Amino acid sequence: MDMEGGCYCGKVRYRTTGPVVGAGLCFCRECQHVSGGGATVAMIVPESGFAYIAGQPRIFARSDLDAPAREFCADCGTQLATRSPRAPGKVIIKAGTLDDPAVLGQVQSASYVSEKQVYHAVPDGVPAFDRFPSRRVGESAEQGATA
Repeated sequence: MDMEGGCYCGKVRYRTTGPVVGAGLCFCRECQHVSGGGATVAMIVPESGFAYIAGQPRIFARSDLDAPAREFCADCGTQLATRSPRAPGKVIIKAGTLDDPAVLGQVQSASYVSEKQVYHAVPDGVPAFDRFPSRRVGESAEQGATA
C-alpha cells in the first residue's frame, strides 16, 4: 500500500510503499510522554519501503536507555516515526501523521495496557497485552493477550 504523510507544519514529508505489517496502540509511559498523554497509535511498515521525500527529521534517543530512536520535525515538534530495536528492519509510523489516517482501520493489538491510565480505553475486541506480546513487533498478535 502506498501512503504519504508528514508533520503539522508540512516541512517534513514521507512516503511508504509496500505492506502494512501491523497496526496497534501502545500505552507505555514513554509513549504517554511523547504523545502528550495518550497512547501511541501506529502502523508498522518495512524500512525498505519508507523514505523522507521533503525535509529531514530530527532524531532523539535517550542515551541512558536501550530506547527507540524517535524521529520528529524540529520546527513543529510532530512525532513522525520510531525505529526500535524491537522491530528490526521496520519503521513505526505515527498514524496521525498520515495524509489519510483512516487507512489505518482497526488496530490489531494494544500493548503495555499494564501502564495505561484510567482515562485510556482499549477498543472492544482488540487483543490487549500487559507488555509487548511475546513476539517481535509486526508479527501475529494471537498469543499472550490479557483481554
